[in-house]
Amino acid sequence: MRTPGPGTGARSRDAFCALAVLHLTAIALDQHLVQLATKPLLMPALAAWAAARGAPRALLAALMCGCAGDVLLEIGGTVPFLLGMAGFAAGHICYLRLFAARRLHGHAPGPQHAVYAVVWAVMVALLWPGLDAGLRVPVAAYSLLLTAMAAAAYGLGPVTALGGALFLLSDTLIATGLADWPELPGHDFWIMATYLAAQSLLAAGAPRAVAADPAYRGAAPITPS
Repeated sequence: MRTPGPGTGARSRDAFCALAVLHLTAIALDQHLVQLATKPLLMPALAAWAAARGAPRALLAALMCGCAGDVLLEIGGTVPFLLGMAGFAAGHICYLRLFAARRLHGHAPGPQHAVYAVVWAVMVALLWPGLDAGLRVPVAAYSLLLTAMAAAAYGLGPVTALGGALFLLSDTLIATGLADWPELPGHDFWIMATYLAAQSLLAAGAPRAVAADPAYRGAAPITPS
């Protein structure tokens, strides 16, 4: 299979950036129809850019799982929310699969794992009383998987570290809404802004980080965009 050329990557990147700006502007201006129209296109556009750069399949799968989660969360209701959370959980598993080669080839867990474990435990303890009974266990389990992904991303360098941390922040903002905590001004805007930044940073940083490891065997060649 031929690797797409640099022009394809640039066009895909520009398409994603334009969609992201349009979507965030629609949130700021409370244009719900524009939000609905653009949200399902965000992760496919980012995946197209990643594919043009020779990204490994696990990364593309993670982004498309994010697309499924994005769509399901827009439906509303408990069941679609849980299914959407499952979609994002599958994406985190794909990221962990992508990061796993480094962990299995001599890259031992670092102090960040202990820090992230404490962050997870504290946040679950604080959120637990405000969550509906049916959401407590799923939110705790999902957040543990998300936190594991963020901790693993930390070990791949500053770009992926920031991406993992922002993903954790974005979903924490969602969780505080579920627990009826006071919301920040522009709550929905900040959820999506941090989420889009997180996915972008992971898509940009993870392939280069794992491909630079001689032990890694799963990354496709990276080509400049």
